[in-house]
Amino acid sequence: MGRMDGKVVFLTGGGGGIGRAATQSFVAEGGRVIVADVLRDAADETVASVAADRAIAVACDVGDSASVARAVEEGVARFGALHVLYNNAGGSSFRDGPVTEVPEEEFLHVMRTEVWGLFTCSRHAIAHIARAGGGAVINTTSIFASKGYPGRDCYTAAKGAISAVTRSMAVEYAAMKIRVNAIAPSITLTPRVKAMMAARDDFAKLGDSHVLGFGHPEDVAEMALYLASDASRIVTGQVLAVDSGASIS
Repeated sequence: MGRMDGKVVFLTGGGGGIGRAATQSFVAEGGRVIVADVLRDAADETVASVAADRAIAVACDVGDSASVARAVEEGVARFGALHVLYNNAGGSSFRDGPVTEVPEEEFLHVMRTEVWGLFTCSRHAIAHIARAGGGAVINTTSIFASKGYPGRDCYTAAKGAISAVTRSMAVEYAAMKIRVNAIAPSITLTPRVKAMMAARDDFAKLGDSHVLGFGHPEDVAEMALYLASDASRIVTGQVLAVDSGASIS
């Protein structure tokens, strides 16, 4: 038996990187996945990478509540239930910077994707998870939410908010048998991050603090699999670092 047998996951940002690796892990363990991404073609590519009929692609802009509602309903209609929400969409960008210099539009953009996106997806998915008898919400924060790092004031603000709301949601929805946790990765070698590292020296310099080397999407996917499965049945309200020791070194 697989760790995800009988479970359906709604996963945002599923078109590549960590989202694609997590989809592959969930399906390999018997789960079915609603792969949501603002880029439908990318979501289709993820679906094509797993066993037939175990995943579907849905177009979804997490910053648009109506788009999220449609995507969730489409997925539930296809698979009949929902047990796990993985709020994976988001990420840092070249436009971020110090609070006194970064464009105001960048702050609003990051908050829309990261924090508002978590809010809209949780708002539309949690009722379905409760109806299924409980399950899990997995949020995505970052080690940069808990340690100082210059030039990322929009990103760290958003990720700090996600860490905080994870704890309050865990208390709020425990009565519905819904666990709420967050994963805090460090530098993870997705294609997007590799491109940023090639363009900026400050990313590469972080390597010294990653005592086991930079992580890969599969490393984060394994933590998501644990949190989505019944193996974590009494784990809730936690921010779990997958960071190669970067937060302690």
